[in-house]
Amino acid sequence: MPDIQLRPVADADLDAIFDFARDPVAVRMAAFTADDPDDRAEFDAHWRRIRTDPRIRDRAIVVDGELAGTVASFPVGADTEITYWLGRSFWGRGIATAAVSLFLETLPARPVLARAASDNIGSLRVLHKAGFRKIGTEIAYANQRGEEIEETLLRLPA
Repeated sequence: MPDIQLRPVADADLDAIFDFARDPVAVRMAAFTADDPDDRAEFDAHWRRIRTDPRIRDRAIVVDGELAGTVASFPVGADTEITYWLGRSFWGRGIATAAVSLFLETLPARPVLARAASDNIGSLRVLHKAGFRKIGTEIAYANQRGEEIEETLLRLPA
């Protein structure tokens, strides 16, 4: 298994994170992403908000010294939700599962919620292995697919 670490997101990470978030295969799979993944100004504004909001906890995922993606938690009403994104070249190696699990060890809030497109089997598997359990589904408009799709809602118990 590679060496997987989490650290604060640095300014120098943003170009790579932007590239990860523009990968058309990953964008389609995630389904619920920025309206225009190629809009750098909106990306920069989004990350400025993330990095200055004290309620949001964001971390860079580093694999063998190389930036591989991000993981974050954020408030949704009274709940805490997590999200993560991994560069496609890092998929299928257990990295996302390890990174999400490491992140959850540092997150005191419980329960924690997560969501994924119901056909995003890889992401659902990551969340399940990290201890999340399905609590329902809902239909939502997925801007990257141009249609409403089913989204699975998950919860990490207390």
